[in-house]
Amino acid sequence: MKKVVDDERLMVKICEMYYNQDINQKLIAKELGLSRPTVSRILQNARERGIVKIIIDPIFGNNYVDLEKKLESRYGLKEVFIVDMKQDNRDQKDELAKATANYLERLIKDDTIIGVSMGSSIGQIYRFVSKGTSKRVTFIPLIGGIGHLGMELHSNTIVEALAKAFGGVSYLLHAPARVSGVKIKEELMKEPDIRRIIKMGDGLDVAVVGIGVPNRGSAIMATGYYDEKDMEIMRQKNVVGDVCMQFFDINGSTEAFEADNCVIGVDIKKLRRVPHSIGVASGPEKAQAIQGAIKGGFINVLVTDVECGKRLLELDEAAELTARNEMMNAETERIDEK
Repeated sequence: MKKVVDDERLMVKICEMYYNQDINQKLIAKELGLSRPTVSRILQNARERGIVKIIIDPIFGNNYVDLEKKLESRYGLKEVFIVDMKQDNRDQKDELAKATANYLERLIKDDTIIGVSMGSSIGQIYRFVSKGTSKRVTFIPLIGGIGHLGMELHSNTIVEALAKAFGGVSYLLHAPARVSGVKIKEELMKEPDIRRIIKMGDGLDVAVVGIGVPNRGSAIMATGYYDEKDMEIMRQKNVVGDVCMQFFDINGSTEAFEADNCVIGVDIKKLRRVPHSIGVASGPEKAQAIQGAIKGGFINVLVTDVECGKRLLELDEAAELTARNEMMNAETERIDEK
């Protein structure tokens, strides 16, 4: 005897009621004398058999869902947001900022504590926060924000703008992002006001960080903390990127650069404990830096553009192929030795 859940005529009837007449499953079950779980199973069965096909029209947004899912799966990220690639640099940063603002509006709840780094894309997020948004939320800088160049890129400026946009509060880190020596850093970090902000970084719910690369267009050069000579030294040391002016290699290791770390701010290794650490970066030239940031555990959410997203997939696929070839070669050598 055919089971109720396999009755195709009944499937079509229930699908017509559910999808076209907008009748909920409880009412369908009551009208047809079925249980609600049975109705749910029939709807699922109809989708599996192709009686119902759900098509999402990309006309109202980008069609990067597959790319986002692949990146989430391959890199173990909580969420990935892919935006269109723009020719104009300012337009590109606006795209990133808009996507990040939308995500923050979904993510943020009352009493959320958010740490923010520096950078031009992050500096535009406040412009895309919906008017009327009011949350009991606290913004703190992850890095010092006193300087004489590019003030709009500094974390203090950004947290003030975000707090105003969200109707929250902000605390400032009254210190330069970087000082000239480790001893000076150690003394400054003992100051009560600075120590208080650093301590708040231990309880972050969300972090929003830019991901830099050692080149002329980097925020750390635009703010005057590093020059081209410094960048060349970083490249010679195999730096692929930085988060909060703290450098790492392709594997996400900061160990080789810690002796020269004179940054006043939250240690990026603490970002590994943040439930939602959002990396914001665009351009295929940043793919390796993003990869390093992911491997280091500094970010678990990514906002980037489509070309950078594709490049990240290529890098992972190439690494997978290399690893497979190395295993095959090792196995061949083992057999030959026998």
